[in-house]
Amino acid sequence: MKVDQVIGVVLAGGLSRRMEGGDKSFKQIAGQTLVERVLERFDPQVPEVIINANGDVNLFAHLKRKIIPDVFEGFAGPLAGILTGMTWAKVNRPTATHILTVPCDGPFLPRDYAEKMVEGLEENEIVMACSNGRTHPVAGLWPVRLCSDLADALEQGVRKVDQWTASYKVNLVEFHNVLGVDPFFNANRPGDLEEAERLLISLEERS
Repeated sequence: MKVDQVIGVVLAGGLSRRMEGGDKSFKQIAGQTLVERVLERFDPQVPEVIINANGDVNLFAHLKRKIIPDVFEGFAGPLAGILTGMTWAKVNRPTATHILTVPCDGPFLPRDYAEKMVEGLEENEIVMACSNGRTHPVAGLWPVRLCSDLADALEQGVRKVDQWTASYKVNLVEFHNVLGVDPFFNANRPGDLEEAERLLISLEERS
């Protein structure tokens, strides 16, 4: 398959509980929101990027792209966002075979993320990113044809990504640190924003 068959999906539909107030998509590092930083890195890699977000869609209006709320009710976690992306692609972009998801709180997303994930598909059904010995379930390449299977799993109460993917052939694609920074660093807590800003300054000084 080719990257032009992929729709990018930024997963921003969570409740941001660990951020202690406010939508973490709009928390800032170095004067730029997390979601803006993710889009800046993700946009050049795929033909189209949509955002899965719940709540007030007007908050995202300035980003000028499709904002798609969960198609499965109850804030069911990342799987609901993945299903939402699959469902939207199936209906609106029938030539797309896969969606490629990224978290909204990953300010150091690799610039070769899409290319490496597509290369990693091979004979597998699902691809997930990993770094520093950790798998990142929300950073994945998902076939749209599994849309109905995932919907059934959510109806049956499945909520953990690894619980659902256990039935499929999954390949892990390794991403290495860039100048000592984990490319899948997550800004989940207020202290993470300070750390992200420190890392960003460090990267700029050494690049």
